[in-house]
Amino acid sequence: MAVILGRCEVPGHNVYNVAMCGIVGYVGKRQAWPIIVQGLETLEYRGYDSSGIVVLDPPNNTEFHRAVGKVTELKASINGRIPTGTVGLGHTRWATHGKPTLLNAHPHTGPLGEVAVVHNGIVENFLELKRTLVAEGHVFTSETDTEVIAHIIEGVLSENKTFEEAFASVVSRIQGANAVVALCIDQPDRIMAFRRGHAGGLAISHQDSESIVASDVHAILPHSSTVTFLEDGEIATISENRVDIFNSHLIPVVRKFHSIPLEWTVVGKDGYRHFMLKEIMEQSQVVSQILSGRIDFENRSFQLEELPFSLDEINDIDNIRLIGSGTSYNAALLGRYFMETLSGIPSEAETSSEFRYRQPIINEKTLVISIGQSGETADTLGAMAVAQAKGARTITICNVDGSQATRMAEAKLLMRCGLEIGVASTKTFMASIIILTILGAYLGQKRGFIDKKTLSTLVADISYLPRLIGEMLGNHEPYKKLSRELFRYEHLIYLGRGSMYPIAMEGALKIKEISYIHAEAHSAGEMKHGPIALIDDRMATIALAPQTALYEKMMNNIKEIKARDGIVVAVSTEGDDELPQEVDHILQIPKVSELVNAIISTIPMQLLAYYIAIQRGCDVDQPRNLAKSVTVE
Repeated sequence: MAVILGRCEVPGHNVYNVAMCGIVGYVGKRQAWPIIVQGLETLEYRGYDSSGIVVLDPPNNTEFHRAVGKVTELKASINGRIPTGTVGLGHTRWATHGKPTLLNAHPHTGPLGEVAVVHNGIVENFLELKRTLVAEGHVFTSETDTEVIAHIIEGVLSENKTFEEAFASVVSRIQGANAVVALCIDQPDRIMAFRRGHAGGLAISHQDSESIVASDVHAILPHSSTVTFLEDGEIATISENRVDIFNSHLIPVVRKFHSIPLEWTVVGKDGYRHFMLKEIMEQSQVVSQILSGRIDFENRSFQLEELPFSLDEINDIDNIRLIGSGTSYNAALLGRYFMETLSGIPSEAETSSEFRYRQPIINEKTLVISIGQSGETADTLGAMAVAQAKGARTITICNVDGSQATRMAEAKLLMRCGLEIGVASTKTFMASIIILTILGAYLGQKRGFIDKKTLSTLVADISYLPRLIGEMLGNHEPYKKLSRELFRYEHLIYLGRGSMYPIAMEGALKIKEISYIHAEAHSAGEMKHGPIALIDDRMATIALAPQTALYEKMMNNIKEIKARDGIVVAVSTEGDDELPQEVDHILQIPKVSELVNAIISTIPMQLLAYYIAIQRGCDVDQPRNLAKSVTVE
């Protein structure tokens, strides 16, 4: 009988969840514009493509200012005349629904202009809601899902409900992970905020007759020394004199404000013990940024305007080579699976160091996809040069715009992760495999390999990822508990089949990098061809066994290990009653589609490696002998 270490509901302690897009709201006695602008500038490093601010100056003056590009453009839009008013909202946006334009920039209003709304996350059912509202006579001015929220609030206000009631009505109507902040033009003494799921946190400060709400505590730090955080499902009414927090039924919640710990003021870790943990926790928001502008949610299709290839050039590709080093090579292995499954193009994955020193048979019909976090890895750059010398088309997936890889390649698909400090890559691996999924689907869509029904399902599956990943990151207890047993092992074997094999490779690499445990990854089908000789009670096996097409075969492999007294930790699908009877420990993941299984199985691999390394007292962020970017051979 297994000891089940299942995923629990979102716990009460999620104070470090931060959004990649920026939200800042202010109500008090000082002028709001300078405070909000300063806050948005503090959050610029997270990345965005447009910005906007609304400032209220009761009783009659309301000013909206929006800009495409950086906050500097927003500041320039006022032509030196600073808007007056002591209440306001600001936002920096990565485009998801709709391109980065003035009309799509936040804040958004409803048809009557009674409310202003800023929003992080994805409203998963926005099309259904929008169609209903349009049928009722609503006219929309933007392409965003956020505008739906403003229309819902104004619709309820028209029924003589209070602002609080109208705002709370949104919580039950929208689906997905979302953080929403709004103000009512006719009630300028308060700001409303709610958080649902893991679309990033909302921090609230109240001190000296002023209140600030922000998606990151660093936007608050210059103005206050106390803070509290909204938890999943909570709503806040924020005014100059007080902050009231309620559950989704508007029942009051008792919440204390706490002094901001000194370590939070250090730019970088955001209060986390390690950069690696911070970067793991950012992955829900990272995925949201990656999707921005690359999915047409309304038409259920993929779009990659970054790619300069014509339809004829795409159709001319007859083979794909994916190259990378370390974690990026593991992403390439999974990318091979995505390319063949989604685009129908024969694909191979290879380490950059091998590719560059042999004579690969490639030509102008070959697409070479290089993957690298820094864009400066010597072996990958050398491999790109070999590919280009042979006439191959080249795309690079990279986190650093302007790096050598982005300058060399014909096209670049940026990860949009923000800075990754931890030497062991986490969010850049997640970014790589999400982009590879999108790229494979885009090529399949263009080539007519994917039918519309499959395409629509795939868009839906991918759009749910930010919420799913956020929920999985909500409970670390199973990993902490399991790490207290596994940290004593000096040898581990990771097993997977199909798309899970590259995730097993990545899991083994992570445990080697940061805990210094000897770990091997094998295709489970190869166990009987040698590795099974290693199995005994001193070597634990991490088996990735979600309910995929190869589930029964993985089950047989697990039984073979147990028959030889092996200790087995299995990554299992929630609701699987059979597997827990066969293994020693279970780490559960949500039930998802075949394609998405591999993506979300990354989370258990990262958290397990992290907590085992902590138990062993290792330097997680700077493991011995490793560098973040290998710029020499």
